[in-house]
Amino acid sequence: MSIEIYHNPRCSKSRQTLQLLQDRGFEPTIITYLDTPPDANELQTVLQKLGMTADEIMRTGEEAYQAQKAEVAAMSDAEKLQWLSDNPRVIQRPIVISGDAARIGRPPESVLEILS
Repeated sequence: MSIEIYHNPRCSKSRQTLQLLQDRGFEPTIITYLDTPPDANELQTVLQKLGMTADEIMRTGEEAYQAQKAEVAAMSDAEKLQWLSDNPRVIQRPIVISGDAARIGRPPESVLEILS
């Protein structure tokens, strides 16, 4: 089973989720999305697997979001995907993908739903 994790090594939830996967015997492909941000098309695919919208994966407390809150609210869905690609720090983390399903690892145990 192929598993990917959109990982931020500085985030405690992301580290906990990665450790949980490894403790269960999984060796996911680690995507350090702050270094290699997903493009808008990749984000669209991730959103489909999550069953969420761009708004639902935004970390609204982040400075980048707060600074452009009004502009982001007025954007189309396609524009929001591009904005997230340009501002990856605003993307919820971690995101674990297995096949056609994905979960945000908050709490870390929530990712286990897609691994059985």
